[in-house]
Amino acid sequence: MSNILKFSYFLVLILLVSCGETTSKKIDGDAAEVEVTKSDIVPEGATKVILFFGNSLTAGYGLDPEEAFPAVIQAQLDSLELQYTVVNAGLSGETTASGRNRLSWVLNQKADIFVLELGANDGLRGIPLEETRKNLETIVNAVRERNPETEIILAGMQIPPNMGPEYTSEFRRIFPDLAEEQDLYLIPFLLEGVAGIPELNQTDGIHPTIEGHRILANNVWEVLEDIVQ
Repeated sequence: MSNILKFSYFLVLILLVSCGETTSKKIDGDAAEVEVTKSDIVPEGATKVILFFGNSLTAGYGLDPEEAFPAVIQAQLDSLELQYTVVNAGLSGETTASGRNRLSWVLNQKADIFVLELGANDGLRGIPLEETRKNLETIVNAVRERNPETEIILAGMQIPPNMGPEYTSEFRRIFPDLAEEQDLYLIPFLLEGVAGIPELNQTDGIHPTIEGHRILANNVWEVLEDIVQ
């Protein structure tokens, strides 16, 4: 019960609608903007906040909200009696550009830790690499401008070689390079141990199963643990 009370999903209705209307194998779709107030996001009495900002991977496409990896992280925090509230700001179909555009109202919620998980949809669509990098950098700068003390974790991503070896390789390098230049924490590859393994992905071959999300949570926790402890 404490997990449900503490875990906050302010985009549940959007996700239920968007996930119910598509069976596409692509992680895409238009991001719908909703008005959010601080009281909608974090329960009263919460101490520190971890905000996960991402696409359908963060949102837990095809699963119940309590099964997505941010909720698994919340359960881990609770088990250790660490006073953090997880906010899932994942939105299916999000690109770095649409994420940049909706960031300002997401940041109405003060975040002590900001986990940035965007870029996969850019890669699948073949968006110019410089544009993806610039958008990610803009998001990082906006978070720091709003609150310089926020710790930022960047989730590294890789894509299949459909766009050619050069694009695929340079896309993968965006994340460690940006993390080094901007002094960010880095999850080397969010989907490590899950990508390409059929039994850990749903029938679309892209979105992780419940067990897959547990592995994603472990990948995140390897970086997050030192920060929250």
